[in-house]
Amino acid sequence: QVQLVESGGGSVQAGGSLRLSCEASGRTFSRNGLGWFRQAPGQEREFVSAITWSGGTTVYADSVKGRFTISRDNAKNMVYLQMNSLRPEDTAVYYCAASPSILIFTTSPKYDYWGQGTQVTVSS
Repeated sequence: QVQLVESGGGSVQAGGSLRLSCEASGRTFSRNGLGWFRQAPGQEREFVSAITWSGGTTVYADSVKGRFTISRDNAKNMVYLQMNSLRPEDTAVYYCAASPSILIFTTSPKYDYWGQGTQVTVSS
């Protein structure tokens, strides 16, 4: 059974940092693009960041560019999201997702596998 499990969420004050982790099990995703999305209450799920299988290419939403860093460790089947300078508007449930191929996308329907999400709350 394929599973993606996120961890590392929590509550921080504005300006703080969190590091999200996502561990894949059931199969290897070393040849798949991986992404992070988030969904705030009452809003649609939105793209945050994605990384190609090699880690050679990363993409970020404009709202997080310069503050968030995505990385991956294929040997551990892990993807990470380092979030710095957090803002209240970053508050959301964060999801990791796996692409069905080496390609990465900025739209959620393109991803096949999803984690259950981890809550990030940033207070002002």
